[in-house]
This record gives sequence, structure tokens and C-alpha cells, in this order.
Amino acid sequence: MTAGPRSASITRETSESRIELSLDLDGTGRSDIDTSVPFYNHLLTAFAKHSLTDLTVRASGDTDIDVHHTVEDTGIVLGQAIRQALGDKSGIGRFGDALVPLDDALVQAVVDISGRPYLVHSGEPAGFELHLIGGHFTGSMVRHVLEAIAFNAALTVHVRVLDGRDPHHIAEAEFKAFARAFRQAKAFDAAVSGVPSTKGAL
Repeated sequence: MTAGPRSASITRETSESRIELSLDLDGTGRSDIDTSVPFYNHLLTAFAKHSLTDLTVRASGDTDIDVHHTVEDTGIVLGQAIRQALGDKSGIGRFGDALVPLDDALVQAVVDISGRPYLVHSGEPAGFELHLIGGHFTGSMVRHVLEAIAFNAALTVHVRVLDGRDPHHIAEAEFKAFARAFRQAKAFDAAVSGVPSTKGAL
């Protein structure tokens, strides 16, 4: 197993946003999140709870123009923190798979802590990307965030929306499914010796 705590703290500031984020991969799912985008707070809270990751986020940006920069930049920093906290990945299970319902919505997510950034994302109903959830969070941002996390954490992620009508339920189920799959993938496996790869590195 990896020695020491699997935690990270990162601050990122650009002309468009300022993100302060800290996490502990071996937490209990506690969160303290303020991104200035209420529905995004809700999604990140769900991610923390269902992945058993303690997460603190303070984010601000040019939301008077659009939430895009603040939301995506927070995803970038979350991915960077995950990659840093995972360390050498020794002793982890590596793979995770989850199927999560939320009323009308059903989403499958698969995560491989592979060291190879890749996102396959499909199944959102037509028009979902244009829908304003809570009046401020565009459906298209779900994919943007998942892509930002996957690419910056060096994860292979597959997310499939299998069913769903309500945009809120679909988005939340996507985050919960990703969280549950990531929870499995990051967990230590007593049967694993060293890094779970024939290459010896991830």
C-alpha cells in the first residue's frame, strides 16, 4: 500500500477564476463546497459523499459572463488533486464499475485509474446539453467537468446514460455513478501487490 495520507491541496488562479481545493481520498465523504454555482455545489457534494472523498472547494470567477470558466476550472483542479493524492497507485484495485438510478435516470460509469486520460460519454437525451438546470448550470457542463477531471487525473472514464427524462436527475446520477466507480477504483485491495499493471507503473 501507498505510505502516508492520500491527500492534496491546490490553488489555481487565472484571469477567469480562482480555485482553492483540498481533498482526502481516504475520507468519509465530508464536504464543504462553495463554487458560487449552486447546482455545481450539489453535484460536487454528491461526488464527495458517494466516493468517500473528503472535499473542500472555494471557487470564484467571472460568473457574470457565464459559469463555464469557474465550473470547468474547478474540474481541472479536482483532477489535478486526485492525480497528486493517488501517488504511485500501489495496492489499489484500479478498476471500478457502478450502475446508479435516480428516479427516472439510470447511469453506468466505469473508471480505470490507468494513467491514460480518456473519456467516453454517451446517452444524454437530445436537448439535455442546452437545458439550464437550476436556471444557471447548462447540461453541456456535465461532460466538460467529467472530461476535465478525467484528463487531469489521468483516468479512463466511461459514462453511459441508459435512461432519464429529468435533466436534474440525469446530471446527478452521472456524478453519483462516477463517484461510486471511482470509490471502487481508488480503494486498496489486500490481494494486490505493488502497482496493478504489468508495466509496473500507472
